[in-house]
Amino acid sequence: MSTITERPATGGAPTAGTTADREVSRRADVAARIRAYVALTKPRIVELLLITTVPTMMLAADGLPSLWLVVVVLLGGSLAAGAANALNCYIDRDIDQLMQRTKRRPLPTHTVAPRSALVFGLVLAVVSVTLMAVFTNWLATALTLAAIVYYDVVYTMWLKRRTSQNTFWGGICGSAPVLIGWAAVTGSLAPEAWGLFAVVFFWQLPHFYALAIKFKDDYRRAGIPMLPVVASIRRVNLEIVLYTWLTVLVSVLLWPLGMGLVYGVTALAVGGMFIAESHRLSQRARRGESLKPMRLFHWSITYLTILFAAVAVDALL
Repeated sequence: MSTITERPATGGAPTAGTTADREVSRRADVAARIRAYVALTKPRIVELLLITTVPTMMLAADGLPSLWLVVVVLLGGSLAAGAANALNCYIDRDIDQLMQRTKRRPLPTHTVAPRSALVFGLVLAVVSVTLMAVFTNWLATALTLAAIVYYDVVYTMWLKRRTSQNTFWGGICGSAPVLIGWAAVTGSLAPEAWGLFAVVFFWQLPHFYALAIKFKDDYRRAGIPMLPVVASIRRVNLEIVLYTWLTVLVSVLLWPLGMGLVYGVTALAVGGMFIAESHRLSQRARRGESLKPMRLFHWSITYLTILFAAVAVDALL
């Protein structure tokens, strides 16, 4: 008796299973590509910028600003920050592949082509500035454009690779969202806006110096003269303590400028803890102990979040 066997198909239309597998694979590729483009915008940094913008707008409006204006500024600000970060990834693609912290970004891993990243960043920049121009005012729009140009041209292309003071001068663009938010509401800049700008400006130094201590070897490998690479740990800790004190001092000096009791008490309380943590880092260095700089890094984020939450609460009272 002969045995009847089934032969596998050698041609014709693909089976349903094959089609389904291809569709799943296609969707996975699309999702991975979207994640890669989102990663170019460095969303964690964008979140931090937005934490300062909304409370500033509330203070400028002496309460709740127009919901539509808040949405426009948040969207425009997010796109502007995303544009600046995507262009930063394009410009820094040569050094990102040398650093452990950045070598998994989309350009070093070849997930996104350099030309695509450049076009993506430029498109985001045009959309963000256009959005601000159409729905806010000339001052907020000009500040938005200036922040993008400063971050990518002045900081990334020039300061970052040439001076150990790159973090100091780079703090200007990181503080810009405060001014943009205030300008979007009022069309001008008041002393309170500049005071909040100064808080964020000085805050960035202990925040990023702590990160630079952690990744000092990365920056040295890439030839980036971050302060911890070119200066002693004693000098770095001295600047961390100094700028932490300046951050808290400026935040407290804002109290008489019309800030309420909630803000004042919060600024003193969290400011004291911020100062204490910066001194702990310095003391660990003097004793030759493990520095644990990321403790200060994470606490600095908590500090800024709580402080600006107090700004928002006071604006509503």
